Amino acid sequence: MTGPVAALIGGNRLHLQHGPIDLIIGVDGTDAARANAFAAAEIRFQTILHGLASDLPRHRERLGTETPLPDDPVARRMHTAARPFAARHFLTPMIAVAGAVADEVLAAMVSAAPMMRAYVNNGGDIAVYLTKGHSFSVAMATPKGRDIGRICFDSDHRIGGIASSGAGGRSHSLGIAENVTVLAETAAQADTVATLIGNAVNLPDHPGICRTPASDLSPDSDLGDRLVTTHVPPLGRNDIWRALEPGEALANRMLETGQIKAAALFLQNRSVQIGGAFDLPKPEPLHA
Repeated sequence: MTGPVAALIGGNRLHLQHGPIDLIIGVDGTDAARANAFAAAEIRFQTILHGLASDLPRHRERLGTETPLPDDPVARRMHTAARPFAARHFLTPMIAVAGAVADEVLAAMVSAAPMMRAYVNNGGDIAVYLTKGHSFSVAMATPKGRDIGRICFDSDHRIGGIASSGAGGRSHSLGIAENVTVLAETAAQADTVATLIGNAVNLPDHPGICRTPASDLSPDSDLGDRLVTTHVPPLGRNDIWRALEPGEALANRMLETGQIKAAALFLQNRSVQIGGAFDLPKPEPLHA
């Protein structure tokens, strides 16, 4: 494997890549602030993959409520984000890895430069920094590229992380959602919860849904032999609602307990929104 690669790309953005980690970073501020923030991001990025890989078997083990925190800073973010859900859900620290990497790089940037706005996008899991009076907007899409709306929020929302999950995405899902997008205080928290809500959107007994042991698709998957979704056929409206209902209930509980700021769930041209900050298309009413 080659070492970390850094390059400036269009729109005054920085691209950092090392192994499976691929970041796009943007900064609003003075030229000096941007340069200092990019330098800090590049320096911190140099050792992130090595730090995670040095204890990878542990990160792929089931997380318990009393599992000791690791020394590696990114791994600590993963454990901290996932641990509150360990008592009720099967998960490993890897559930939060993409968000935790984004949070860690953004934290290095914030410490290095007085920025007005910044983001670190790790394959769609985004850590966001906003100072007073600034806002952030980003588009949402299904794994097949269908536009499903926009996310819009400002500094008063106290949102620091965006993450998405769903069947057909870059990670395996136990559920059938096309997309679940979550907004939370950190990207690691959003990453964790998006996966859990995506798993909850499901029709376990539907005969047309195809599932395969995760280990058959990825021999080193932290999901082991658990069945992950590989195909979802067209569903009737009643089935769509039945599938979305448990995910909506879980998202509402997490909103009530302050674990998320907002969530949007999508399945075959139907959507459910929990909390604000979303601008969604107007589909045919789900409950009709």
